[in-house]
Amino acid sequence: MTSQPMSGCPLHAHMDAASFPLTRVNMAASMASQAAARGLRTATSKHVLVDKLKSTWLSPRRWLNLQEYQSKKLMQDSGVAVQRFFVADTASEALEAAKRLNAREIVLKAQILAGGRGKGVFDSGLKGGVHLTKDPAVVGDLANKMLGFNLTTKQTPQEGVKVKTVMVAEALDISRETYFAILMDRSCNGPVMVGSPQGGMDIEEVADKSPELIFKEVIDIFQGVQDEQALRMAANLGFKGPLQTQAADQIKRLYDLFLKVDATQVEVNPFGETPQGQVVCFDAKINFDDNAEFRQKAVFAMDDMSESDPTEMQAAKWDLKYIGLDGNIACFVNGAGLAMATCDIIDLHGGKPANFLDLGGGVKERQVYEAFKLLTADPKVEAILVNIFGGIVNCAIIANGITKACRELELKVPLVVRLEGTNVHEAKRILSESGLPITAADDLDDAAKKAVAAIGK
Repeated sequence: MTSQPMSGCPLHAHMDAASFPLTRVNMAASMASQAAARGLRTATSKHVLVDKLKSTWLSPRRWLNLQEYQSKKLMQDSGVAVQRFFVADTASEALEAAKRLNAREIVLKAQILAGGRGKGVFDSGLKGGVHLTKDPAVVGDLANKMLGFNLTTKQTPQEGVKVKTVMVAEALDISRETYFAILMDRSCNGPVMVGSPQGGMDIEEVADKSPELIFKEVIDIFQGVQDEQALRMAANLGFKGPLQTQAADQIKRLYDLFLKVDATQVEVNPFGETPQGQVVCFDAKINFDDNAEFRQKAVFAMDDMSESDPTEMQAAKWDLKYIGLDGNIACFVNGAGLAMATCDIIDLHGGKPANFLDLGGGVKERQVYEAFKLLTADPKVEAILVNIFGGIVNCAIIANGITKACRELELKVPLVVRLEGTNVHEAKRILSESGLPITAADDLDDAAKKAVAAIGK
């Protein structure tokens, strides 16, 4: 098996500049963080959905969120070379950590899930969520202006995110930066290593401008990463002599971590070398398989939900895929593709979707009720559009859930329902005999027009 530029791999079809590496739907991995997704909510519904659905399409569960220090700890425990670091919750702890490091230079990082920390601004007046200093005494003062204050970046809500923890780490010089990742690829039926000698920058730019500088190695899931594969990848990343052997060892350790924590992706950028001849993983993103939670309890216990949208978290408890948008017509749909189409057609007819909500295939009556609770709790919602195409979904279950929700929640906004598919006639009978003010629609186009018109009344 030879290492080759990515243009020769089936993966290449998913690596256009717009989608790599933020989303890899066919690799069962998404790099779009929840914080980044929240930052897109003010965009049009179509663009928001394209970006955000790719991070929720494959699983009815929300993605696990780990802070930077937590990912570094997992790597450290697997023998992966990372900077020495400590975590602090108070300014005095940060100062003590800086002294304990006894490093030539120290980097202090605010720990939030959103990107763009370095260019962020605190409501304390401090600029930047990442600071370098050679004076340990300064760390306490900086931490005092970070902890307990909101940090606003391009990926946070407008009000920012409160910083509760900082990471105090040894700052290392980087003489050369490369990119390395291990991810699941369905087209290759297993894990694939991806690397480039050009790291420390947006890898999508490299894929777009210099695809010949991106290399891949398909990993045999039964044999794992072979020595020759690791050495070949290290050579393609530009490591030479003893550094090549050191990089190959780190690559194998990263694959061990990938297996150990049931990851769908481990991305290191930069995967760099120092002037002192060390190969170090300076920054990493790890995505996990939610289906493995039962055997990764320690990992999932670290899940940081403090920055997650409360409505999305509530939806996840009922296996509902919910994404809040900025319109006023709530969407209640089964199937992600149909939900996207519903949002688009609402937009086409002059309306604005208030959300994306996918019930999934095995929906129960209680889930329908809980979904309505979420939708009606949104003060922006002025109408609700239900669009169900029943294949696996039984339309009668949906109808019973709708009538129960309408009565118990005392629904006060117009409700437009389009049902088609399994047990549809029984479902329509349930709705028509309910005595509730429900507007029936013949098809999706008709439903969208009626929902938009209902708001104007």
